[in-house]
Amino acid sequence: MNSKFTQIVRILLGLILVVFGANKIYSFIPLPSPPPEAASFMTSLAATGYALTVVAILEIIIGLMLIFRLWVPFALLVLVPISLNILLFHLFLDVPAIGTALLVIILNGILLYKHRRKYKPLFAQ
Repeated sequence: MNSKFTQIVRILLGLILVVFGANKIYSFIPLPSPPPEAASFMTSLAATGYALTVVAILEIIIGLMLIFRLWVPFALLVLVPISLNILLFHLFLDVPAIGTALLVIILNGILLYKHRRKYKPLFAQ
C-alpha cells in the first residue's frame, strides 16, 4: 500500500490540493478568464462570504494530510464530494479547464482503490 507509485500519487494529489486551495485564498496563480456562466457561479459562491473559504481550507487540510501521511483513508473519503464537485463544475460550466479536475479525480480514485481494504467495514452488513 505504500509503494513508490502510491507515494508519488499521494504527494502529487496533496500538492495539487494545497496549491489550488491556497490560490483560492491568496490568488497567486493567475487563472484564465472562465466562461460567463462559470464566473457567475463563482461570484455567487464568493458572495456567500464563506463557501469558497471553507472549500479552500478543506482542500489545504486534506492536501497536508496526504503529504504528511496522516489519516489518508479518511482524507480521501472527505475529498470525494469535493473532487466530484470540481469535476462537475468543469464539466458543465468550464470544459476547457477540465484537465486538473480529471487529474484530481483519477489520483483520488487510484488512492481510494489502493486503500480499499480500509473501507470494507463501511460496507459490511
